[in-house]
Amino acid sequence: MCGNNMSAPLPAIVPAARKATAAVIFLHGLGDTGHGWSEALAGIKSPHVKYICPHAPVMPVSLNMNMSMPSWFDIIGLSPDSQEDEAGIKQAAENVKALIDQEVKNGIPSNRIILGGFSQGGALSLYTALTTHQKLAGVVALSCWLPLRASFPQGPISGANKDIAVLQCHGDCDPLVPVMFGSLTVEKLKTMINPANVTFKTYSGMMHSSSLEEMMDVKQFIDSHLPPID
Repeated sequence: MCGNNMSAPLPAIVPAARKATAAVIFLHGLGDTGHGWSEALAGIKSPHVKYICPHAPVMPVSLNMNMSMPSWFDIIGLSPDSQEDEAGIKQAAENVKALIDQEVKNGIPSNRIILGGFSQGGALSLYTALTTHQKLAGVVALSCWLPLRASFPQGPISGANKDIAVLQCHGDCDPLVPVMFGSLTVEKLKTMINPANVTFKTYSGMMHSSSLEEMMDVKQFIDSHLPPID
């Protein structure tokens, strides 16, 4: 792995109960670590799936008065017209692609890997899936947005994941990343990839967090796109 990720500790991993034939790589939100999400995923795990929750490197974040915290890239603001950390987002996506390559070397083909994340991590998972040459099984994008959306051409993408399945979820009372960002992202995604494969679920009363109902929907999505092969 390259870039500033060298300083981040090894990912939190929920190993498969038997031989791993599929993997989920899940990216946490700003200021968090992979540990909480590895515990949440352990609660919905399937025996043939390995769950990998990397930790973001620690860096100063403009949004939080340059305080240092785990962050995949800098966040300058949370409004749709805020300036974005283009170099940081692209570098972070390369680091995620390197993680995917590592699992492919471990014997799990990329089309048996789901990329997911929450908030900033969900944003990075969407951006990575739409820009990588690695064909993935799907994306789980929770309480998030599409970064660098103006950098994508109008109309469908031509890449490996033009038919990828996406589950996007959002709380309708989210005060940090308004549900409107989620619905705008879904509309944009439907112009870029096969719209039949894009699912948007909202959860009544949920804020910038997760819920049991949401995790059950995530489990159903993972199980349907990463079925056992033996």
